[in-house]
Amino acid sequence: MGGVKTKSRKNFTMSRKNKFLLLSNIVVILFVAWLVFFRDNEIDMERERVEIARMNFPESGLSGVRCEDGESRPLAIMLASDVEARPLSGLSKADMIFEMPVTDSGTTRMMAVFQCEWPEEIGSVRSSRLDFIPLARGLNAIYAHWGGEKEALEQLNDKVIDNIDAMKYDGTIFYRKPKIKPPHNGFTGNELLKKAMGMLDYSISETLITYPHKEPKDFSSASPPVIYKDDFEVAWEYNSEKNSYPRSRGGKPEIDKNSSEQIEAKAVILLKTSWSPINKDYIRVKTIGSGEISVYQNGQEIKGLWEKKTAGSKLYFYDNQGQEIKFTPGQIWIEIIV
Repeated sequence: MGGVKTKSRKNFTMSRKNKFLLLSNIVVILFVAWLVFFRDNEIDMERERVEIARMNFPESGLSGVRCEDGESRPLAIMLASDVEARPLSGLSKADMIFEMPVTDSGTTRMMAVFQCEWPEEIGSVRSSRLDFIPLARGLNAIYAHWGGEKEALEQLNDKVIDNIDAMKYDGTIFYRKPKIKPPHNGFTGNELLKKAMGMLDYSISETLITYPHKEPKDFSSASPPVIYKDDFEVAWEYNSEKNSYPRSRGGKPEIDKNSSEQIEAKAVILLKTSWSPINKDYIRVKTIGSGEISVYQNGQEIKGLWEKKTAGSKLYFYDNQGQEIKFTPGQIWIEIIV
């Protein structure tokens, strides 16, 4: 009889323990569920606050995207295009990007223009080429570069545009990354460039250059043709789900090293012009004047004309009715074809 009582008390004790454990688990589950609900609620509220704040921001004159610095003066910075420099840092944050051949063999170079957001790291930074200077001037941008060809430096030293030359600030405003071979190891970033602007007393509230924008309504499926050649071959393939143009170069997706994401533009402009030889290393590309363009956005192709009357004037894009083309808000990529 005594053994039975012991067993009964044991079962009773185990039952109480099981009930306590069950209750504890329920409490923990409810607490975790409350935390998840609270966290998700907080995330939703934060997203709503960000969205409301964004709606009150001004539109970038270049990309048409609403952002806190939409009325700030843009920065135009020269970037490498060489295979050894890929992937580049900061491309996905640019509001507008220019690319053009700089040699008769087809080597290209880029100028990325930042207004809404200046990345923490930008590079590889390369030298100025004369034909990019009018494009930067036409945007009233601050122009950053790592030295440059003789004719370009003559203009920059004559202060035709506010500029920041890495040759003068190597090791301070610009830096070299040790595991990258020169000349592709030059970089800079947001805080460093703003420090340089303060040192040089450059205004950030100059007259802003703007391009018209509108939200898309009609969509199609057209993609730009493949341009350039060999390692510099560029392809844009329209993505109807995102209404954007992911970029590939040399047969591989163009990646931003900062984010590891593929570059996607909202509008791609093929600007047709001419060139003349300068020497074995350089060509001169016509970026002042006028010519034909093909604009790709919303899966559509728009034929028209580009016009830039002087080195300091805005670069205009017109449709065949003579109206300035309105762009879908987002990154604009201008491919200069010779």
